[in-house]
Amino acid sequence: MNIKSKTVVEETISTTKKITISGVSVGLYVILMYLTQGFAFGQYQIRIATSFYALTAIHPFLIVPMAVGNMLSNILMGGLGVFDTLGGLIVGLITTTAVYLVKKFKLNDWLIAISIILGPGLIVPIWLSIILKIPYRVLAASLCIGQIVPGIVGVILVKQLRNRI
Repeated sequence: MNIKSKTVVEETISTTKKITISGVSVGLYVILMYLTQGFAFGQYQIRIATSFYALTAIHPFLIVPMAVGNMLSNILMGGLGVFDTLGGLIVGLITTTAVYLVKKFKLNDWLIAISIILGPGLIVPIWLSIILKIPYRVLAASLCIGQIVPGIVGVILVKQLRNRI
């Protein structure tokens, strides 16, 4: 009976930690988006907050929270409507899943940067080209360029935090 109750307590603590880490991560994502919105929504959309997507290589349970953080930042700061809001959620799910798969298959960490660059860079222009009436290729090029810095920062985050958290 002691073993069983100990297991329940450990699982509760583990779940509590996951919820706490998820909440803090979403909060930090939205705060960072708020602080960097001057260039996060510009022509090149340098979204430093998307570097947090890389944390799913350390904690896969952050896949959904990171996507929610992107969706919330689009609601609070984007202002481009329901397609941008839902699109932000979907691109967050796809990109964070790609990052997790890099970890799962023990691939080179720099593929995390590629995921963070190409996920938002190639998916977001699908609806933005319709909303903004700008050709897909133009938007894809500018978004991919803007995601280079977050991609690199994401890999650095993983390399620095992997054995610490």
